[in-house]
Amino acid sequence: MINEETLRKLTEMKMSAMAEAYKEQMGTPDFQDMPFEDRLNLLVDQEYSRRKSNKLQRLIKQAKFSDPSAAVEDIEYHADRHLDKPLLLELASGNYIQHHLNIIIMGASGSGKTWLSNALGIQACRQHYKVKYIRLPELLDEFLVAKNEADGSFRKLITKYKKVDLLIIDEWLLTALPEEYVYTLFEIIEARLKTTSTIFCSQTAPEGWYEKLEDALVADAILDRIVHDSYKVLLDGEISMRERHGLGAFK
Repeated sequence: MINEETLRKLTEMKMSAMAEAYKEQMGTPDFQDMPFEDRLNLLVDQEYSRRKSNKLQRLIKQAKFSDPSAAVEDIEYHADRHLDKPLLLELASGNYIQHHLNIIIMGASGSGKTWLSNALGIQACRQHYKVKYIRLPELLDEFLVAKNEADGSFRKLITKYKKVDLLIIDEWLLTALPEEYVYTLFEIIEARLKTTSTIFCSQTAPEGWYEKLEDALVADAILDRIVHDSYKVLLDGEISMRERHGLGAFK
């Protein structure tokens, strides 16, 4: 017989999965013959699994991925892509986040940079890291708006991004940046240095970034803070992933 007061308390404590499992146990005769400890373990496992699943979905939603279905298990290792599988498996372990290292994903348009960055980001969410995906133009616009406010919004935004364990910046230096954006970019990189990790999705190698940054001294400072602590992943391929998948995901 279900104890309604116990059920009420479980619901009030927001233990909905345990409440559902409790009702199932009390309504199924087969459970009555199980030892108390086994039944308790099943109740706890149900609640634990639900909470882990909810946390993962919350982290994925907060990250605002462009492709929330991307997964490292679905990476396509076609021979012509020349992907370094051991490296990608190492990155999937999340050790680079623990050591505050970065990843530079390089490749032509349609090579699957965004999809791969999302897959690694979702893998980080599975490991309970806080992740944020954003295009560089949107990131800089967000900071420019904050900079024009007189209430300290810029510094608050810097603090907010310092708390992101893994920041994924897509369309990295796709075009040359005006000087005001270059200094803002430096502040973002500097604030996250040695305490967090960043994935940069770029169509060019770091050697080509200098010409996109107007100030040579700041360009040197930005690259110095990124390149030496980064894994590099080159996405190659005789056939682009856009061609392989039409308008689908570029794995």
